[in-house]
Amino acid sequence: MLLRDSNNTQRKREGSLVDTREGRDPRVLVFHGIVAVALLVLASGLAYQQLFKSTSLYEQARQQNERRIIVPGPRGNIYDRNGKLLVGNRPRLAVVLYLDELRNEIRREALRIRKNYRETGDRDLPNGQQMEQIARVSVVQGYLDQVDTLLERTDRVDSHRLEEHFARQLLLPYTLIDDLPPEQFARLIEHLPVNSPLQVYTSNTRAYPHGAAAAHVLGYVGIDDTSDIEELPGQGLKTFPVKGTIGRDGLEKRFDSLLQGQAGYTILRVDPGGYKVNPPIEHRTPVQGHSLTTSLDIDLQEVAELQLGDRRGAAVALDVQTGEVLALASEPGYDLTAFSPRLSLAAKEDIDARKAWTDRAVNGLSPPGSTFKILVSTAALLGGATTPETMGPDCEGFMMIGKRRATCDNGNGHHGEQTLPDAIATSCDIYFYTLGIAVGPQAIADQARRFHMDRPTGIELPFETKGMIIPDPAWLKKKRDEPWTSGHTANMSIGQGDVDVTPLDMACFVASFARGETVTRPTLLHDPNRSPQHSDPIGLTPEQYGAIVDGMEKCTQPGRSHTAYFLSEIPAFGVPGVRIAGKTGTAQLPGKFNMAWFICFAPIEKPEIAVAIAIEGNEPGEFGGGRNSAPVATAILREYFAKKRAAAAGL
Repeated sequence: MLLRDSNNTQRKREGSLVDTREGRDPRVLVFHGIVAVALLVLASGLAYQQLFKSTSLYEQARQQNERRIIVPGPRGNIYDRNGKLLVGNRPRLAVVLYLDELRNEIRREALRIRKNYRETGDRDLPNGQQMEQIARVSVVQGYLDQVDTLLERTDRVDSHRLEEHFARQLLLPYTLIDDLPPEQFARLIEHLPVNSPLQVYTSNTRAYPHGAAAAHVLGYVGIDDTSDIEELPGQGLKTFPVKGTIGRDGLEKRFDSLLQGQAGYTILRVDPGGYKVNPPIEHRTPVQGHSLTTSLDIDLQEVAELQLGDRRGAAVALDVQTGEVLALASEPGYDLTAFSPRLSLAAKEDIDARKAWTDRAVNGLSPPGSTFKILVSTAALLGGATTPETMGPDCEGFMMIGKRRATCDNGNGHHGEQTLPDAIATSCDIYFYTLGIAVGPQAIADQARRFHMDRPTGIELPFETKGMIIPDPAWLKKKRDEPWTSGHTANMSIGQGDVDVTPLDMACFVASFARGETVTRPTLLHDPNRSPQHSDPIGLTPEQYGAIVDGMEKCTQPGRSHTAYFLSEIPAFGVPGVRIAGKTGTAQLPGKFNMAWFICFAPIEKPEIAVAIAIEGNEPGEFGGGRNSAPVATAILREYFAKKRAAAAGL
């Protein structure tokens, strides 16, 4: 009995021990927890890789395996007002080598070179990278030799440029010969296999059908190293941009965003060596930029430049009613074809030596000489200092102004007493000295500022000067701390002294005066439906306005004391059947040169065209403007009215 109880007790203890281990052992629970946490971490990591990091990993792989090539779009064309092409694009032909197709040849060449080194026993064996570079030059020179044989040339590979290309632009064609002449292109194209890595590559460069015509207006382009490619697909990919162009001057610069083409692109897959794997993943063809139609008439422009010849000067012709610029010539100029595809050092030095960069039409500041007398006449009539019938002082060829003896510099002097129209026709300085002093400097300056002679015109060119000067007593005090004297007024009255304007300023002035208004805003953009411009009227009565115009017309008519009588007495200088209102001027620039001026508008009955000419020279006296500048103006007028008659006749 005691033994049975003892056995039962033992079994109970064993059963109790087994039950405890199965349900509550802490070590088992910890083990289970560790396994559960590990599984959770593993599952979370897998989820993160699959759900969150897959995009990033894909992008990293894409950046390693894909490349983007950017090709600029051709620039837009530029036309004159009649649709004649002024600036376009021409094919630029280059012999190129597609280096990414040469990898097997380069490997074989590297092995051959290594074998030659070993066979000669040369211990100075280049390392792998050096061997690769030698092989590249050797293979590329072999292809260049093929081209040289066909074209009878002797070119050598630039090893440094070749290595730069391999390192940075492997997927772009490597240029062996740039800007290939058409005859060499024709010879080469017959002999190149279609599937050869050696090909003729065609790109675009600017073309100028009229050469040097309107060079300062049209401007030129340069290489664009900062192409904006942010909006194109493939952000983050290693990119190979083909260099485009950007406007550097003239309309090319001012309207660069309009003329710029839309870039195209190609996204390629590459192998670990950086060589492309065809076909492309994505492609978009470049698109040409928008065209620009200018207000220029290239026929008038070429006449103006031809007449200026090799003299330093400018010629401006405006449509009186709309302000559209018909011609804007500056000499000396330069041939725009010299910039295509790039300006050589020799061409740049030639332009520098001739000081041909300056656009004298919009930047050539000088006193306007006696052409300013039209403004002084206007101020005098508006201020009541004279009337059309009032006789002026008796011109004996000189007068005393303070302690200075002022002369009449029109070449004749001794004009006697004259009315305003005759004083304009003869450009009598004594008359205008007296008239200017009577009007006063402030009234003259105020009228000049009404005509906006003191500020830029706002023409659509990037570098118009801001240096115009219309002086008055306050200006002189601030500028030089000097008092204004009657001598200053006398100088100002004949367009001398500190008055400084440009040919474009004077063209705008005469166009405004022709309309009987005060402001002309010139534009280089043509709009066939453009409305006539309007600004504040001058305020002259018909009689007053007619007196000034009468004097301007007499200036161009027979009469030895009329400063532009050449236009009527020499048939080649005149414009048959057209009444012209003009004014000559010769401004002296101490220590420099004289500036021969002529401003005019025509026809008098219904003004259509206004012209301003300014030419540097050394001929003294008032007749310099008549002899030198007036014939340039009338040549422009002859062309203008001849074209108008031809259009009316349907020719």
